[in-house]
Amino acid sequence: MFTEEEKQRIVASIQDAERNTSGEVKVHVERHCTSEPIQRAAEVFVQLEMNRTKLQNGVLFYIALEDHKFAILGDSGIDAVVPANFWENIKEIMREFFRQGKIADGLVAGIEQAGQQLKSHFPYQSNDVNELSDDISFGE
Repeated sequence: MFTEEEKQRIVASIQDAERNTSGEVKVHVERHCTSEPIQRAAEVFVQLEMNRTKLQNGVLFYIALEDHKFAILGDSGIDAVVPANFWENIKEIMREFFRQGKIADGLVAGIEQAGQQLKSHFPYQSNDVNELSDDISFGE
């Protein structure tokens, strides 16, 4: 689905974002999505136990590559503080990259944008614990 270099860039962008925030970022990639992307993202969110972060500040970037679908899902702690159109703005940035076939670049750009917002609302704390692994998870 991604080259090793692309995987490394995506993971590095997650680590960079999390270096400045207590928020947690996760990327989940599947080939197909049999429901609405946001519904599937909500299922994956729970499967990955992202709903168990202490501050409810997880963000999931969900992509179904072959179906050309994606969603961004923020936990309740994030949605309570970010502007109403925040996720749509990030999706538009990502969509521009995706239209050019630059999936990894789109993910990196989206993660960077989310990280900036998380930084302002959930700044990194000296006692911060990385609650979720930074690796990309893959489904069917």
